[in-house]
Amino acid sequence: MTKDYDVAVVGAGVAGLVAARELTRQGYRVLVVEARDRVGGRLHGAELPDGGEIEMGGQWIGPGQDRIAALITELGLSTYRTYDKGRRLFEFDGRISKYSGRIPRLSPWVLADVGQAQLRLDVASRRIAQQPWRGADAEKLDRQTFADWLYQRCRSQGARDVLRLSTEAVFSAEPEEISALWALYYFGSAGGVDAVLNTGGGAQQDRVVGGSHRIPRALAAELGDRIMLENPVTAIEWSSHAVLLHGARGSIRARRAVVAVPPVIGAAIDFTPELPAGRRELLARMPMGRVIKFNVVYDEPFWRTAGLSGQANSTTRAVGTVYDNTPQSGSGGVLVGFLEGRHADAYSGATEAVRRQVVLDDLVAYFGPAAATPRAFLEYDWNADEYARGGYGPYAIPDTLVRYGSALREPVGPLHWAGAETAVTWAGYIDGAVESGYRTAAEIRAALPQHEPLVPSSVEA
Repeated sequence: MTKDYDVAVVGAGVAGLVAARELTRQGYRVLVVEARDRVGGRLHGAELPDGGEIEMGGQWIGPGQDRIAALITELGLSTYRTYDKGRRLFEFDGRISKYSGRIPRLSPWVLADVGQAQLRLDVASRRIAQQPWRGADAEKLDRQTFADWLYQRCRSQGARDVLRLSTEAVFSAEPEEISALWALYYFGSAGGVDAVLNTGGGAQQDRVVGGSHRIPRALAAELGDRIMLENPVTAIEWSSHAVLLHGARGSIRARRAVVAVPPVIGAAIDFTPELPAGRRELLARMPMGRVIKFNVVYDEPFWRTAGLSGQANSTTRAVGTVYDNTPQSGSGGVLVGFLEGRHADAYSGATEAVRRQVVLDDLVAYFGPAAATPRAFLEYDWNADEYARGGYGPYAIPDTLVRYGSALREPVGPLHWAGAETAVTWAGYIDGAVESGYRTAAEIRAALPQHEPLVPSSVEA
């Protein structure tokens, strides 16, 4: 059975849901088609032992992320501060030290080297335009890996180790894998390194009461029966004036389509006719990072009693980044951490028992014996998610943006592209996903007068 719509949206993540909501409010007939049995994409929750919920996917927002902040308020949700009181832990060169503020206790030489490299990163990222492939140094930067760019500006191995950890924490990938141009664009779109890495005043400052997965749920509640779940789109036929989506639950015909899935998922869709070479190559050259996220639940946040914030980092451990993830309400305490990049590669194929032991061993090293006996251990391997194939988001490999970057946001006939990676500001973040949803809705409003007749009964490719 084939049904007709003005706009079909592929993917019920934040980007697709925002686009659908905007268009529905403008009077368009919209259907969101989602492969999973839930909405939210990479925003996903799990249940705690006390019945509360915790985030297993993207979760934080921070200052400057005005679009997602406004949307949260509009949806009747609220935020609270990530716990950030007490001393932090940093392991470097085999020694774990405690420190207050934002600067860990490293040797003055390494600290100075990290500082000058970060300054140069900030200066370079601010020079990157909204269309980074058009910059004066774009070709040179795009042919470099981010590792090459960083290491040429560091004088010590210690600084390189610290910046590798930062790269893993931001991209869940290794600096050798990422185009330097993409990395600079990413940091620049957020306003600099501190904006990306910091808790207070940075991208990890705030959390959504009840979990960030309540955002897509609230959007979906407004859309109601305009969402079709468990219908992975396997093929899209398109012409100058129509699209025909094919899935397990039938076909959907529309005048326009918003494709709001990660590039690696979009690349698996069979387009007829073939997409232009630039768009096709871009989809093939933007893989996902790799991450396994875990929440470890304890009877109480014992680290707070010890004067610790729950934040810990290490340049050598598999669990390189940890935060206090205790919900605003509810009993107990929660530590959240990640196996990222090469560490996710190492343990994604292991059993849950093996991963659990690796994680607990690292938490014990950070916080002491009390970390060895949690009440619950929750994990989510985003690499094993069929419809994400990794996290936190896509990145461009070297020699991609200059050659194919112009296809990142450019519509192809009736096909429009949404997703956090397409954003001009806060690329890769929830705020960027919201921006992309608004952008694609505006593109469609400009291209598609509401009162034209619905699509014809066939797609003329």
